Amino acid sequence: MSFTAYHRRVEITVRAADGTRLVARRTGRGAPVVLVHGSAGGLDSWDPITPLLDDEFEVWVYARRGYPPSDDCEQPKTYADDVADLRAVLAAAGGSAHVAGASYGGTVALRAAVAGAALRTLVVFEPPLFAAGPAVASALAGFRELLAAGDVAGANRVFAAQVARVPAPILAALPDAGGDPGEAVGSLHDLEAMAADTPDLSRWASIAIPALIMQGSDTWAPMPSTMDSLAAAMPAAARAILPGQSHFATHTAPGLFARTIRDFLHERG
Repeated sequence: MSFTAYHRRVEITVRAADGTRLVARRTGRGAPVVLVHGSAGGLDSWDPITPLLDDEFEVWVYARRGYPPSDDCEQPKTYADDVADLRAVLAAAGGSAHVAGASYGGTVALRAAVAGAALRTLVVFEPPLFAAGPAVASALAGFRELLAAGDVAGANRVFAAQVARVPAPILAALPDAGGDPGEAVGSLHDLEAMAADTPDLSRWASIAIPALIMQGSDTWAPMPSTMDSLAAAMPAAARAILPGQSHFATHTAPGLFARTIRDFLHERG
């Protein structure tokens, strides 16, 4: 373990059941909250949110399998791998925890809840449940080809346009940076899991723990209708719509995002 003065941050190595090494960070004190990052993310994905929660909670973040500095995937990844990794982090956090996942991380959290992992509560922000199965296969092939050619920026544009379905005007306004190759490899593995999945939303009906479905008011289609369908499958879940925000709310409105989670945990956790 290595310690820093910043919010008593501790870096921890967690081993998944198959031996995969996961790098996690813990900060703060209180009931444990595990945050699961989305695609093209990593250990720093939750940096805007963590300081807004760790005065009251013990906050855990980790780099998912395939994302540096955690181990890469030795074979095509599945959601079962992600769930097994989250179970390992929950064990390190004391056996159970509140779990919040954003984007792809929200899908991981949903799957963990269905699998009976030790979640005290569940918070999901805009899991891309529409991006599953054959609809993702062509994007996976294009992404893999561009990444193999060293075109990280091109691969990321494929992900944004064909998987996240970012509208062309918004996509054109985003910075055309090359992107991080390590994060792109992680996104490739996420696409492998998405392509092997199914868009069936009825499976989430078995989730019985207190849950919150979060979304931005300005996120593009088909996310709004997808969140409506998820809420229909989980009628006991609370909902929160962040005004003026989109899929980037963890960075554009961290105070509102963290406050929404905190309020939910106070009420239901």
